[in-house]
Amino acid sequence: MLNKKQVLVVGSAVILMGFMLSMDIQGLVKPNAESGNAPVASQAAAPVKTYSLEDVSEISKQTLTANLNKQVSDLEGELKSASENEKVELQRKLAQQWDDLNQAAPAAFYYELIAQKEPGYTPWLKAGDKFTDAYQQTLDTLMQPALVQKAIQAYKEADKLQPNTPEVKTGLGIAYVTGTPNPMQGIQLLLEVVKNDPKNLKANLNLGLFSMKSGQYEKAVERFKTVIEQAPTAEAWFYLASSYENMGMKSDAIGAYLKTKEIAADPNMSQFVDRKVNELSN
Repeated sequence: MLNKKQVLVVGSAVILMGFMLSMDIQGLVKPNAESGNAPVASQAAAPVKTYSLEDVSEISKQTLTANLNKQVSDLEGELKSASENEKVELQRKLAQQWDDLNQAAPAAFYYELIAQKEPGYTPWLKAGDKFTDAYQQTLDTLMQPALVQKAIQAYKEADKLQPNTPEVKTGLGIAYVTGTPNPMQGIQLLLEVVKNDPKNLKANLNLGLFSMKSGQYEKAVERFKTVIEQAPTAEAWFYLASSYENMGMKSDAIGAYLKTKEIAADPNMSQFVDRKVNELSN
């Protein structure tokens, strides 16, 4: 059975994929006969606007009901008047509260504060992963680069404490592709991960997404099949279906979309799939 957060993720899969594939990933372009697989280098990145915890909290509060807003504000009030010894526990409560509300950006800032107070590989990895969730969720094109940079910083702190783990390499790889002028640096990290662990779910899923972005749908299909062999999620079936559709493989796309509908068991996804199946059948 899907929990509330899983339903939110599944229900927004269409929006997320549209956003992921429309992101201006610098230097990641469709290959031509000369360049083959390799994305090309891009210009230097534009200056990144900085965001504070207060900034992202206020933005996120705008999406909450009055009751939930009050719950968060009350915890924030407790934090302001807390002693140093009490602060970490309250920061942990706020991180979990925002996490439960599916608001990754403020949660990530709190996890970062916890990692600063209780430095270790796991806290920094948690902060990096949550910043990754945040930049993948946000539709704010000004905030996204700031969150990407925060993710990179957190992963680098984790890497100092426990070098060259696949979790950190994967997180850094995704961030480098998404938000830096040199996506090939990120692609190479992800390829290193799958070379050592060919069935790594997160690395394969994101290599598949980046293959879709660059128009390499055959490669994307192979990545998503690898993911589905181990974790046949609605998300993976959805990306596979879209790849098949872009390749003109209508019957395969229909089959994959129907698997998405079956696993998701979500009304919005079901309506979307029904429209897709109808389009592809005619």
